[in-house]
Amino acid sequence: MLSSNIAKLPIRLRGSAAAMASARNDVTTQPLHYDVEKSKRMNNSETVRKYTSLNSETPFNLCFLRHGQSTWNRDNRFIGWTDTPLTEDGVLEARVAGQMLARSDMKFDEVHTSLLRRSIRTTNLVLMEMGQEYIPVHKHWRLNERHYGDLVGKNKKEVVKAHGKEQVRRWRRSWDEPPPPMKDNHEHHPAMDPRYRNLFDNIPKCESLKCTLKRSKEYWETKIIPSLQSGRTVLIVGHENNLRSLIMNLEGIAEDDIINLCLPRAVPLAYRLDKNFKPLDRPDGKLDEATGFLRGEWLGGDEAVKEILDRDNKQVYDTSIETNLETGPEKDKWRKWMEFAAGPPNAEMKAKSSTSGDFINKI
Repeated sequence: MLSSNIAKLPIRLRGSAAAMASARNDVTTQPLHYDVEKSKRMNNSETVRKYTSLNSETPFNLCFLRHGQSTWNRDNRFIGWTDTPLTEDGVLEARVAGQMLARSDMKFDEVHTSLLRRSIRTTNLVLMEMGQEYIPVHKHWRLNERHYGDLVGKNKKEVVKAHGKEQVRRWRRSWDEPPPPMKDNHEHHPAMDPRYRNLFDNIPKCESLKCTLKRSKEYWETKIIPSLQSGRTVLIVGHENNLRSLIMNLEGIAEDDIINLCLPRAVPLAYRLDKNFKPLDRPDGKLDEATGFLRGEWLGGDEAVKEILDRDNKQVYDTSIETNLETGPEKDKWRKWMEFAAGPPNAEMKAKSSTSGDFINKI
């Protein structure tokens, strides 16, 4: 665990390390002890729990988490349904996210994630850090990232140079404007992946956020809501646009506004829900300062998330920056602090985060 190392981290760091370092007075540094009677008075409503949840120490009953850095995140490429693995930095991000959750005293009863290994491995690493590997993990294609069509595999900044910032922004973040469709002979077509053998006729050629919400909402209503109704505390580990669709639905964000919502990698977003499974206000009664849309609480703190999102925006849209911000000098500084915060992985951690089995030579 992080112990006293967290207090030594510098404030301005990129990624999950930044999120932990900046959070002085929130759940990353002060465990949440759930006062039931106080919660009733604050909420004026109570979710009736038929299930004895493991989460007895905090008032949160839902948490979203985007996966750690994958190889194509690092390379600034459109990913979609392509099954890119976590990088070593992505493993660190996932581990630190797990430690944030462990320090918050939150416990989960089940996890839901996609069929893509960057999310599956993030899930595994988070649960290892939390000591909760025993809980059920449900995987489904409806929680996959949105399908980026013909953009898949292309460098985002090069696409901005070719088509302009506003067009790419609409393709990436708007409600109902999908990217160009993927050709049947595309080298990364999901039809060539055996995990989708039963979906062959239904694999999309591209998806807007509207399309993504249609499939994710079905999963939400048939799987997530019943779990919440029974009193379970749920973690959803996913992808930026898939999570954007679920959060849009949960928060009631307008179609015209959703283009402005972005999510960072590997920073937990925790929610308290009322008896109708709608978000309760944050303790300060305000929306989050990082995005301006959310009643959920960033376990790393709003300011740190705002810095991460600013960096991510420059990585895609600022064509005056020629260097890759995921691989430049700042990345090396960030990685050293991440390693300091998370500590060295043990043999089991190396094995479960490996992509090729080469961990054997590193033990």
